[in-house]
Amino acid sequence: MIIPDEDRDRFVHQARKEGLTFSAWLRAAAHERLEDRQRSNPFESPADVEEFFRACDALEGPEREPDWEEHLRTIDESRGRMAANS
Repeated sequence: MIIPDEDRDRFVHQARKEGLTFSAWLRAAAHERLEDRQRSNPFESPADVEEFFRACDALEGPEREPDWEEHLRTIDESRGRMAANS
């Protein structure tokens, strides 16, 4: 396997942070990628889409939609504070 030195160094560093050998880290990353690909099946029918949204509705979450205008104001205020501190 050919891995550029810069990538290898970053990968080894991350593996050590996670308490893994480089080899174990690569295997774990490969397994995660495979699982992600296997989980992301496209919808095959309108019934699949309906089932997806029924499952989403069953998840716990807020009872109402967030106030998006309030979120946008908060983001804008935060950007303004960041610009003032730069």
